[in-house]
Amino acid sequence: MTPAPLAGGAGGGRHLLPPPVGAALGKGSPGALRQVPLVAVAHGSRDPRAAATVRALLERVRQARPGLEVREAYLDHCAPALPEALHGLDEAVVLPLLLTEAYHSRVDLPSALAEIRARTGRPRVHYGTTLGPHPLMVRALERRLAEAGVERGEDTAVVLVSAGSSDPRANAVIASMARRWPGWWAVSAAYASAAGPTPAEAVALLRAAGAPRVAVAPYLLAPGFFADKVRRSALEAGADVVAGVLGPAPELAEVVLERYAQAVREPVAV
Repeated sequence: MTPAPLAGGAGGGRHLLPPPVGAALGKGSPGALRQVPLVAVAHGSRDPRAAATVRALLERVRQARPGLEVREAYLDHCAPALPEALHGLDEAVVLPLLLTEAYHSRVDLPSALAEIRARTGRPRVHYGTTLGPHPLMVRALERRLAEAGVERGEDTAVVLVSAGSSDPRANAVIASMARRWPGWWAVSAAYASAAGPTPAEAVALLRAAGAPRVAVAPYLLAPGFFADKVRRSALEAGADVVAGVLGPAPELAEVVLERYAQAVREPVAV
């Protein structure tokens, strides 16, 4: 059996990618299996950088799993929408490219899938969980901080910033991530919308508490309105560094493939 490929992790680590799910045993072989196509659904943005980032991430997924059909879809603002992405498929893994469980993953996507099936009777859907929370997300955040010149250390405080949600459970996930992220002077959660503190408020509180250095780690998938707002407001409030968004980090590709495998084995009920 060919070993699963390896991908570089933050800090030089190496992580074993999950084994192929439904990988072909060979053309024409009696027990040949097929891979269930993956339809990855992102939020969508009017900013073209966002869709370009999603495509770059999914290209990394394709490179890690040759032969797996991977399609993109968006909930809003850009094409293709979910019905177009599912067109022609009898079966698919539908995976939310979202970082926390909230309204979009709990309500929007299941409702859209139910409408499509009611109208067309297809496809059979294996619904997956959101990308986060996952330990590799912290690795990806540390990768982006390192690229911005910030290594983990007791002389640096970090503001972990998510987009924010009207669902308090999603915000609580970010707060929990912040509490459990070791090795820093302090880690504070902040939210770009819908909840507090804001990134600027969190930076100011850390400065007032005596943090020697403050770095901001955006827990955002792609560039766009929120990422630009976070960078601008955090720097104005006195942050020393604002890292880049998660984007097509190798760790995210690993999480996508892990969520894909889980969805094939044990899909989420919708």
